[in-house]
Amino acid sequence: MIEYTEGIYNFYVYILTNKNKTVLYTGVTNNLKRRLNEHKNHINAKSFTARYNVEFLIYYEHFGWIQLAIAREKEIKDWRRELKLNLITAFNPEMIFLNSHFE
Repeated sequence: MIEYTEGIYNFYVYILTNKNKTVLYTGVTNNLKRRLNEHKNHINAKSFTARYNVEFLIYYEHFGWIQLAIAREKEIKDWRRELKLNLITAFNPEMIFLNSHFE
């Protein structure tokens, strides 16, 4: 059995949206600042986030271990939109864009 103590690494599960807040995208990364920049600049022009202009951070969680972050990402991705919105508004009631926290 693996025991997880406080991790020494930085991993983030995050949710992005588009300008009109009509699309939700959940991802995981070890560098949220870099990843937000990649989404903003459409590094992969054929990606879901590029096609739908999804680049605005509205939710994130920090983890010390990648295994926990990936498990959480998968959990959130399986949720219906309503549950995701409940999670987001509990953390960020006004659904303001949080990108500036990682500039």
